[in-house]
Amino acid sequence: MNLYRLSSLLFSFLVWSCISSLSAQTSQLRAYTLEDGLPQSQVYDIVQDEIGYLWLGTQGGGLSQFNGDEFKIWTESDGLQSNYIHALAFANDSLFIGTKSGLSIKTKNKFTNLEGPRINRIYKIKNKTYLATNIGIYEYQKNLGLVKINLNPKINTSIINDIVYDGRLFWIATNKGLWKLNHIRKGASIIERHSAHDYTAAIFHKNKIFAAALNQGVLVINTNAKSYGNRWISKPLRVNNISVYNDNELWFATNDEGIIIVDANKRKIKKRINRRNGLAVSHIRKTILDRQSNIWIATSGGGFYKYFENNFIHYDQNTGLKGNRVYAIHTAKDGIWASNSEAGLVKIDSSGIHHIKQEERLSEVKIKSITSDISGNIWAGTDGKGILFKEIKEVDSIVIDSSNIQGIEKDSLVKIDTIVKTVIKNHIIDTDKGLLSNWIRTIHVDNSTIWAASYSTGITKFKYDPEKKRLLGVKNFQRRNGIKDLQISYMLQDSLGKIWYATQNGHLGYIKNNRVTHFDNVLNQKTTISTLFFHKNSLFIGTAGRGIWWTSLEGDLIFKKLKGRKKPYSNNIYQMIFDNQDNLWVGSERGVDKIELNQFNDIVDVFHFGRNDGFLGIETCLNSVTKDQEGNLWFGAIYGLTKYQPSDITKTTIKPELYFENIEVAYQSVDSINLNTWTNSTNVLKLKPNQTELSFSYKTIDLDHPNDIQYRIKLNASEWSPWSSDHKQNLAGLAYGSHVFYAQSRNYRWEESDPIAFNFFIDSPIYEKLWFQLAVLAVILLIIGGYGISYIRRVKRKNKEERKRLEMKNHLLSLEQKALRLQMNPHFIFNALNGIKAMGTSNPQRMNNTINTFATLLRETLDNSRKDYITLDQEIQTLKHYIEIEQLMASKPFTYNIAIDTEFDPEEILIPPMLIQPFVENAVRHGILKGSRAGELKVQFHTTEEFLHCTVLDNGQGIFESQKAKTNTDHQSMALTVTRERLESISGKDSLTIEEIKTNGNTVAGTQIAFKIPLQTDY
Repeated sequence: MNLYRLSSLLFSFLVWSCISSLSAQTSQLRAYTLEDGLPQSQVYDIVQDEIGYLWLGTQGGGLSQFNGDEFKIWTESDGLQSNYIHALAFANDSLFIGTKSGLSIKTKNKFTNLEGPRINRIYKIKNKTYLATNIGIYEYQKNLGLVKINLNPKINTSIINDIVYDGRLFWIATNKGLWKLNHIRKGASIIERHSAHDYTAAIFHKNKIFAAALNQGVLVINTNAKSYGNRWISKPLRVNNISVYNDNELWFATNDEGIIIVDANKRKIKKRINRRNGLAVSHIRKTILDRQSNIWIATSGGGFYKYFENNFIHYDQNTGLKGNRVYAIHTAKDGIWASNSEAGLVKIDSSGIHHIKQEERLSEVKIKSITSDISGNIWAGTDGKGILFKEIKEVDSIVIDSSNIQGIEKDSLVKIDTIVKTVIKNHIIDTDKGLLSNWIRTIHVDNSTIWAASYSTGITKFKYDPEKKRLLGVKNFQRRNGIKDLQISYMLQDSLGKIWYATQNGHLGYIKNNRVTHFDNVLNQKTTISTLFFHKNSLFIGTAGRGIWWTSLEGDLIFKKLKGRKKPYSNNIYQMIFDNQDNLWVGSERGVDKIELNQFNDIVDVFHFGRNDGFLGIETCLNSVTKDQEGNLWFGAIYGLTKYQPSDITKTTIKPELYFENIEVAYQSVDSINLNTWTNSTNVLKLKPNQTELSFSYKTIDLDHPNDIQYRIKLNASEWSPWSSDHKQNLAGLAYGSHVFYAQSRNYRWEESDPIAFNFFIDSPIYEKLWFQLAVLAVILLIIGGYGISYIRRVKRKNKEERKRLEMKNHLLSLEQKALRLQMNPHFIFNALNGIKAMGTSNPQRMNNTINTFATLLRETLDNSRKDYITLDQEIQTLKHYIEIEQLMASKPFTYNIAIDTEFDPEEILIPPMLIQPFVENAVRHGILKGSRAGELKVQFHTTEEFLHCTVLDNGQGIFESQKAKTNTDHQSMALTVTRERLESISGKDSLTIEEIKTNGNTVAGTQIAFKIPLQTDY
């Protein structure tokens, strides 16, 4: 073989390797197996309901519901007819389950089982449900159950594998041929039977029937042509199911070749998805496309898979890596170098994955840091073995074409060529050669200078001479050099040449010109600084549990936490890198986040990528991230290596849809209504008065991000609740009347669903109904009215009697008042006449004056006695006449004074007549005339807002001394008693006070009588 042919073959092999490698990598498959909760590894059918759940029928594991994260399982113990399920389909709000023993219908949580033959397919066509069974076609009828349709003896005894309706005709794929019918009913005409092969699957697409025949290929029938024809696609041969995606791709699920994708127009194979792409088995039962553009693959023995084409390419042990854990990764001149578990290094370039022979001394050793120098040599820091230096040289190798070397002539020319050969020489640099420690946390190359940061002993700076195998210019940086915290977690160089280091205790520092500048706990947080990154004159810090912080390198280091409307999915930051579009990518234990920042380093948006988005590595490894020369990002993780190729084509999210899953009233599910038709409708659920406790369950299914859905609710016109992950709300003690319950969801992109509403009405108790209350009120009013009328009659009768009694009493009181006045008048007259009589013999002239004054007083007294009230002025005039008579009759002279202190005119004030005279008489007769002092009498009047006050003062011997000399029949005592009674009847008890006036020496100086009566005026 000549050199040219050798080179051509080598080039062809490399191209084929590259293409096959890339082909194997672009098919992203996420497996769900028994370890994830799948009840059985043989999945024979998958369907998606209107809410978004995936339903899986298994062989032996029963029925399973999948929400993107968890499985819920129903088996025979839950009422399912058989755990061996071959077909699934939805009709209205019920799930039809075809089993090996017949049909099960699941409506909510109740199963209805109908025995019959094994069901292979279930179809809903023209509002009828057809069942393809092992012994013909059956129809499900709600009232009759399973009813066999007699079509043709051969069809009736055939295994029915598929039914297709093209809009006019029915195509029946059986083990005895492909049949064409005008109807599926008794007496239907058999138009044609195509070749008598064993047809296992069929589909109608763009006016063509594609029917797969076992071991024959796929028959293509043009349904709108005059002649149907018999065109065949030679492969695949053993098809279980056919689906159409991307408008023109036929996906054939086969028994032994995985999935074969065929162009429907060109009828050529475009792609294969099989074990080379990551499938565990080649037996595929079915594929479906969900509403989020993911394709799900059901296998027999390998569980089921999620398939998606996106910007991620995943490498793991199944696709060429030595192991799944990728501890370190670096972009070098010749490709991507990665530390692969404890099995050494791998290199990835355009020709695929290359295993680098492991150095024996580094067997089972972890490599945590990889970098390269300007010559392309690889430097790797290890755990416990120091630094691995891979010296890479390219040497020339001579190749001679000796195919015709025998029998050549002496002067003939021999073809000689030179090819370049790469030689790798390994060097181990450890403590024996001058390192501080063999445990290397981070290694960095600055031109020819090497910086090695150990776990706990400091940083070594050196140069290495590979010829002499020794270190040059070694400089160690430890605590005595200014590094206060030696627990170094990461090291990185900035654009100014400073070597920055971070520690596990949150310290930060840099080395410049062999001088250490150390900053203590820069974040004032108890946390480890895991990683550093410099971007546009800013320093970004990733922490273990405290998120991302940043600071400008211009001026003092003042760190701010990265904040925004959205937050990264985790605060445990393992990796950080910026892509060519200035987006910050962050790796954590939950996958990776793409963070869009504005010019102020505020978070604008966050895009998360986890297992369901194609990032299959799950948890990223510390600082295992790099960017290659094309701008692709590479992430090392515990489950492999993932490459991200930036492009404008990204998977668009769909607006979330929210559905009511269940409504419970008093802890009992409402199974009598279809929740989907009642949602956002005018239907109202009528509830009894004692049904005031409701529970609403609602759900949005996102198969890509099942744990990132949030919900909020409100009742009636109240405010929305805060967003939370709760998708069930219990309401208790609801008020009677109409209510509306609202719920809304949002996905991981914060796109909100349309709110859903449910109307319900809680009937009030009979005692709270208006008609009942009105009726009771009317009865009460009638009773009250009847009682009121009777009461009014009794009251009127009683009031009449009382009025008569009061009139009589009033008359008697009037007579009594007049009698009281008459009691005083004879007494006064008697006293006056006795005085006049005594003057008859001693002083006739004085007697005449007294008689004249007495006549005037007597006339006033008689006039006043007929009145209930007189004016104060009249009363004062009467008192003056009385006092003047007493002065004329007195045995000793005395003086008197009447004073008035009021804002009213005395003629306006009204008082009862003859009320004051008895007190004045008592003061004169028993006070002044019996005293030893010259007599003085004072009568004082003053008013307040409510009363007229009267005070009578004398300077006689005192009332108590005077009373000692009185007899029980004393007329004056009788007058005082009568007057006291009058005052009590007018002003109440204790309205009269009588007391002696005493001097400082406790000598009696006279008597004071005071009383009050209600103030009355004549207006």
